[in-house]
Amino acid sequence: MIDKRVSSALEAVKDIPDGAHLAVGGFGLCGIPEHLISALAQIGVKDLTCYSNNAGVDDFGLGILLKNRQIRKMVSSYVGENAEFERQFLSGELEVELVPQGTLAERMRAGGAGIPAFYTPTGAGTTVAEGKETRLIRGRECILEAGIVADFALVKAWKADRLGNLVFRRTARNFNPMAATCGLVCIAEVEEIVEVGALDSDAIHTPGIFVHRLVLGTGYEKRIEKRVTRQGPIPSGG
Repeated sequence: MIDKRVSSALEAVKDIPDGAHLAVGGFGLCGIPEHLISALAQIGVKDLTCYSNNAGVDDFGLGILLKNRQIRKMVSSYVGENAEFERQFLSGELEVELVPQGTLAERMRAGGAGIPAFYTPTGAGTTVAEGKETRLIRGRECILEAGIVADFALVKAWKADRLGNLVFRRTARNFNPMAATCGLVCIAEVEEIVEVGALDSDAIHTPGIFVHRLVLGTGYEKRIEKRVTRQGPIPSGG
């Protein structure tokens, strides 16, 4: 039977070339493929275009690649936690395309489903619509958004079997399943690899048919992007 396991994150990403387009899973710092990102930093691949909900923070996640000047363009929804991102964007060093969060998720899903483009009212009449085809649908102005097809997808899952069937945990399920399907080559790092048949078939979020390489990761940091604590007494009554 097919065994998609590879020996290391470095082995998994070693053929990613300069100028590649990457779909990267995760939401904030939750569910990011941190070992694969670190491996990209080690091999020094550059001029990358990254499709990701956010760009990590200054010293973690995609922020590491930004700091190393390995990313040429970011296509993202939320970038407010990364000072280096801000500096590079304002200085003209980094090309940025801001995409509404739901639109970005749907662009990934559409690309993975073989849908070239779709119409959405989100962003109509704003700078998001500049340069895009528009159409009036059921009385609402809509803009045409292209599906995303990336050269490689880098995702982080909770569990997998050696066939590449993936299970994501909680918030990590936000962008990872869509990113996984829109990459021509999908590389997944996981916390645990189980025997074939051990996963409940109804609980599999990404079927192994979409996954090409599988890496077992250890020592995950699982950082909190922004820790917020309550000030003052906790009110009674639940």
